[in-house]
Amino acid sequence: MPTRSLTQTEAERRARLLSVDRYDINVDLTDLPTGPHVRSVSTVTFTCREPGAETFIDCAAEVVRAVLNDRPLGPAADGRIALDTLAAHNVLVVESVQANTTDGEGVHKAVDPADGEVYVWMSFEPDEARHVWACFDQPDLKAPHAFTVTAPAAWTVTSNSGAARVTGLGPARRWVFPDTPALSPYNTVINAGPLYEIRREVDGWDLGVFARRSLAPILDRDADEIFTLTGQGLGFYGRVFGMPFPQRRYDQVFMPDFGGAMENYGCVTWSDVFLRRATPTPAERELLTRVLLHEMAHMWFGNIVTMRWWDDLWLNEAFAEFACHWAAVNATAYTDAWAAHLAEDKLSAYLADQSPVSHPISLPIRDVAEAASIFDAITYPKGASVLQQLMTYVGEDNFVTGMTAYFAQHAWGNTTLQDLVDALGTAGDRDLNAWRRGWLETAGTDRLTLERDGDHAVLVAGGPGGPPRPQVIGVGAYRRDGDRLTRAALVRVEVQGPRTPVALPAGTDFVLVNDDDLTFATTRPTGGDTAGLLAAAPALPTAISRGVAVATIWDMLVTGELTASDAVTAVLAVLRAETSEAVIEPYLMIAVDTAQLWSPAAGRAELSAAVAAVCRDLAGQDGRRQVALRAYAQVAGDLGEVAWLQAQAGDDVDLAWRALTRKAELGGETAAEVAALLARDPDPDTGPRALAVRAAVPDPGEKAEVWQALAERRVPVGAFAQVAGAFWRPGQDELLAPYAEKYLDLLPGFDRGGMIPAMRSTGRLFPLHGIDESFLDRAEKAAEKAAPVVRKTLSERADLVRRMLRSRANGG
Repeated sequence: MPTRSLTQTEAERRARLLSVDRYDINVDLTDLPTGPHVRSVSTVTFTCREPGAETFIDCAAEVVRAVLNDRPLGPAADGRIALDTLAAHNVLVVESVQANTTDGEGVHKAVDPADGEVYVWMSFEPDEARHVWACFDQPDLKAPHAFTVTAPAAWTVTSNSGAARVTGLGPARRWVFPDTPALSPYNTVINAGPLYEIRREVDGWDLGVFARRSLAPILDRDADEIFTLTGQGLGFYGRVFGMPFPQRRYDQVFMPDFGGAMENYGCVTWSDVFLRRATPTPAERELLTRVLLHEMAHMWFGNIVTMRWWDDLWLNEAFAEFACHWAAVNATAYTDAWAAHLAEDKLSAYLADQSPVSHPISLPIRDVAEAASIFDAITYPKGASVLQQLMTYVGEDNFVTGMTAYFAQHAWGNTTLQDLVDALGTAGDRDLNAWRRGWLETAGTDRLTLERDGDHAVLVAGGPGGPPRPQVIGVGAYRRDGDRLTRAALVRVEVQGPRTPVALPAGTDFVLVNDDDLTFATTRPTGGDTAGLLAAAPALPTAISRGVAVATIWDMLVTGELTASDAVTAVLAVLRAETSEAVIEPYLMIAVDTAQLWSPAAGRAELSAAVAAVCRDLAGQDGRRQVALRAYAQVAGDLGEVAWLQAQAGDDVDLAWRALTRKAELGGETAAEVAALLARDPDPDTGPRALAVRAAVPDPGEKAEVWQALAERRVPVGAFAQVAGAFWRPGQDELLAPYAEKYLDLLPGFDRGGMIPAMRSTGRLFPLHGIDESFLDRAEKAAEKAAPVVRKTLSERADLVRRMLRSRANGG
């Protein structure tokens, strides 16, 4: 059904006119084991401040009937049902059917390849509840929701509000859930299927985790850690926000074909990719921790207090991303979470913020379609880093006081940017309006450098096109001690303008600007001494100080100031010295990607060999074997090295698949080994691993078949990036060149299925090889008429690839 995107003007008009009292929603899932249909009856009770006025309700499913105050309504058009002659008090009943549960929006039916069992999940951000039932699908029309779900008798159903009253109806059962608190429609959820469930009482909370039955052994393996982290997170947030989570039950449901995770109130839905089939690496365990705490933070930022409109999306996402690192460091064993943030997502944010897609963290959003384009590196990791700087700027105690006041005043309501700025400014006794304008309403990245003359130093700072933003940063002064650097002082500096004096101790050998990574700004070596920075990076004493150095090295690579060879050499030196397990895997990926994607073809083999040598060294160290051999699987130089890797794999089926993918890429015969590994691998989703092996083969026929599977989205969500990555391999330019045009042919349909599929297809299928800059220009031109999320994702990807091409052309 063609649909119109809700505009801010329409939402504001509707919010002024209406107040929603409640939703009573009956959902029938009994067709799903054999058919596609989800049937809903949505009863909406609401008041109108101007009796006699007209408006509309959103419904992008097929409308069977719609009755307003016992009066039948006309058919839906553009995903809307017109409501005219409204009374002061109104009851609307809409019966609807959604038949597109395969690749549509809002609801998805997944079939487990292991046993044929069917699972269904719903996910509604930003405005996809309307694809399942009728609702006023905007964030500031919050109301209690009462769900009644009829499902096959063998199924378990989960929703927001905890334990349901379950009654039997022959082959089906009815699940009647208590009313939710006042929630926006996008915060609600229904998940169902023959789920495997584990429950645990932790610190007074009733915690549950669920997964499909074929993954029960994996959930058993991970449940203890998930429950521990959940209890730690709920305790931490309750303290710092001055408001314990108000519901005793908190569920987390791991579902197939789901992308990422979604913060539904009291019932978080996860991709079951997070239930790693191989033993999780330290970085994977830390990622699970951060995602768990991110989604949990949304219980407060997003659910209890919700932004009024999507221009303040950062109030949800940036705060959740900041809070998950804050909680991890203070409440869990993952005390290097900020170092991991710097080594991964923050680097992406620096790149995005210096690209054509940069935008203010808070910006006008005309309609919901435009909102889908800002779930990005600016809103998430830059937003998190900016909030870390805000906490530094006002002081952590004042920050906590402000948060407590904010939730006390606004719980179960909607807010804007100014509400939060006022609460934190009052708590910290600071006027934060200049801070707000600089950090939240201005795009671009500050640049910090240090001018030094003996022991006299001046911090030189500039903002995007003007003076620097208000901020407090750290400047670290270090002395050489053999082959290491030791910190002599960490000087906190409040930036006062373009030039701020810095009092450094005498006799120091190296100065690190933005030490402790307290702000979001790029830096350059003091006095332009790039060689000194490269030498100092591995000698610095902490994961975060080394991370600041690596971030500068990366930024100099992507801006064309450093060759791929110098960047790889520096990152490998840091890897040899690194002590934090949280960043080993991210740094290995930086080294691999730089060697293979940023270097000229003539130097690629030599750099890859250097990375391989470090991988083999790290594989001999306790706790690093797994991640080192995974990286080695991407850079093994010939079939002999692949054979060595296969011997190392032993019972590690995941590593065996990675080795086979590299063997296929290098031209080795893999068919018999793939068949044997398919028979041996217990993972129910092992089929896409075999497809990734085929994707890497330098053969036109194999490339064509794999491309078709990717283009038709026949590759499961959790394996899409892996298969696409195996398809776009360096050194296969002639084979891959035709797929640039095929990509452009697919472009108009990339937004099919909603925001997450659009971002995935646009980004992962974008050509990396066999193209030149003229293709990038044509792609950006072609995207001008695409959906905003497609246009934005493509532009960001084109900027990255343009930088890669220039690095390759400039000698790497």
